[in-house]
Amino acid sequence: MHAERSLDLRALLINGTVGVGKTSVAESVGDLLADAGVPNAVIDLDWLSKSWPRPAGDRFNTSMMLRNLRGIAGNYLAAGAVRLVLAGVIEDVEGRKLCSDAIGVELSVCRLQVDLPVNHQRLMRRHENEPEALRWHLARAGELAEILEQASVDDFTVDSTTRSVVEVAAEVISKAGWL
Repeated sequence: MHAERSLDLRALLINGTVGVGKTSVAESVGDLLADAGVPNAVIDLDWLSKSWPRPAGDRFNTSMMLRNLRGIAGNYLAAGAVRLVLAGVIEDVEGRKLCSDAIGVELSVCRLQVDLPVNHQRLMRRHENEPEALRWHLARAGELAEILEQASVDDFTVDSTTRSVVEVAAEVISKAGWL
C-alpha cells in the first residue's frame, strides 16, 4: 500500500542533546514509514553543516546547514516525499523558524530525552578511543539538555532511556500523528 501524494506534506525534527539517539531514531522512523508505504526522506542536519572553515560567529555552521537543507528538502519533496524526518538540534524558537522556512513545510519538533547517566554511558561507548571528543560531548550533553529544557521549542517529548530504537521511533510516529 502506498500513500497518495495528496497527503499533506509534513516534517518532523528529532531534537535532543548529544548522544540521545536522534539519528538512530530518525532512521527508524523513516524505515517504519517506508514499511507503511509513506514516501519519506531522512536528513541528518549535522552532516549538512560539515565544512571548514566555519564563518566567524557561527559556532555550529548553522548558515551552511540551512542552505543545504533548503536544497536537499526541496529535492526530496520534488521526488515525491510527503514526510521529511530531520535529526538535529535546534536550541531556540528562532532556530525552529529558520528550519521550517528552509524546508517550506509544516515542522513539528520531538525532543528525545534520556537520563543523564545513561546518556554519559552512551557517549563513553561512542567516543571510547577519542578522549578529547569524549570530554567535549560529556560537557555538552548536560549543557544542551538544560538549554533545550528552557527553550521549550518542542511539540512533544519521548523518553529514550530504556527502550529500543524501534520502540522509541514508533512512539514518535504515534505522537506526531503520522500513522
